[in-house]
Amino acid sequence: MKTIKEFLSELANLDVKLWLEPNHKNDNSRDFSLRCNSPAGVITPQIREQLVERKVEIINFLQQVDIRSKSTLPTIEPMADETLPLPLSFAQERLWFLNQLEGASATYNMPAAVRISGNSDINALQQALTEIVRRHQVLRTSFHTVDDRPIQVIHPATTLKIQAIDLQALAPIDRSTEYQAAIEKEALIPFDLETAPLIRCSLLLLSATEQVLLLTMHHIISDGWSIGVLIQELAFLYPAFCAGSPSPLPELPIQYADFALWQRQYLAGSMLETQLDYWQQQLQGAPELLQLPTDRPRPHLQTYRGTTQSFTLSADLNQQLQSLSRESGTTLFMTLAAAFSTLLYRYSGQSDLVLGTPIANRNRREIESLIGFFVNTLVLRTRFEDNPSFAQLLTQVREITLQAYEHQDVPFEQVVEALKPQRSL
Repeated sequence: MKTIKEFLSELANLDVKLWLEPNHKNDNSRDFSLRCNSPAGVITPQIREQLVERKVEIINFLQQVDIRSKSTLPTIEPMADETLPLPLSFAQERLWFLNQLEGASATYNMPAAVRISGNSDINALQQALTEIVRRHQVLRTSFHTVDDRPIQVIHPATTLKIQAIDLQALAPIDRSTEYQAAIEKEALIPFDLETAPLIRCSLLLLSATEQVLLLTMHHIISDGWSIGVLIQELAFLYPAFCAGSPSPLPELPIQYADFALWQRQYLAGSMLETQLDYWQQQLQGAPELLQLPTDRPRPHLQTYRGTTQSFTLSADLNQQLQSLSRESGTTLFMTLAAAFSTLLYRYSGQSDLVLGTPIANRNRREIESLIGFFVNTLVLRTRFEDNPSFAQLLTQVREITLQAYEHQDVPFEQVVEALKPQRSL
């Protein structure tokens, strides 16, 4: 059986959230109820059975984690004065630096498309998007340079304009062509980081009952999780405003700028040293480049002309992978990371491999509902020197991944700065 830590790590990778809520039975006794939230279809009968069987163990573990977190992590507090110049988070500072180095480009645009069926109310839609921008200060933040250092400036709330593009009069084949062209054009328009808001909205009118909302944000104020937050809030606000009702959403207790301040204060001194020590030891002597036998030479300068390859695993193979993961005490991510590392080992012949993988980095409940740039990059180092069996490799990857999760608070930028590897653009 998996340890409680391994089991909860697996649930976290499945985006299953567990938390405790106090139960007050009387004035003298208090216990906790275990609460769970997960995407549809994720909780299998086997997982549900384990949750029931290990409920007491899970509650005890979460209580201990809560005690430790309260004693070691300071609370993220709201800012006293949002009109003052504010620092950027470490991740934001990296994107600001790249923007200064490369100039404005669409490289870090984050586009999304939301299909709306039925009769649309563009006024209610604009009201909903404006309310989201009001709620999330980061969406009305611009970035400026003062004394060669970046600062963020939060602007007053204002109406977010929606550009309507009417394609209804076009023939179906022309409409489809213009639809795709509009999506690509919108995604490729660069942002000026000194001009807020760093979010744009367009509404493609395809028919009387079919529209597509195009949302584009700069990565410096957003990440993949944030797009989900925005769409979820839109799903609550739009029908409410269509019905003439007030916003059903509670006010946010903190803002992204509060997190940036907290991060600057928290990731300093002994706390930063402890986390960085792990990464320096883990990555000491790691290879700086993966030598793959590609069909053409690696360009001297990054061109951003790469692409993606998507494919689907069969249901049978997926089931086998899930079974292997359960038997090995790994998550599906760990199993696939081990398999991918093996593939790279076979292609490159390198027995020491380093993989970069994103992590949501939303490990504090108060930031789960915020829009902002939280995502971090973790470095997973896998070794093949002793010709491990795949079972041994799975154990190695599991341990390395769990250790990386425990040290995820250090921004990737800090790790790179500490290690100072040879870099190329």
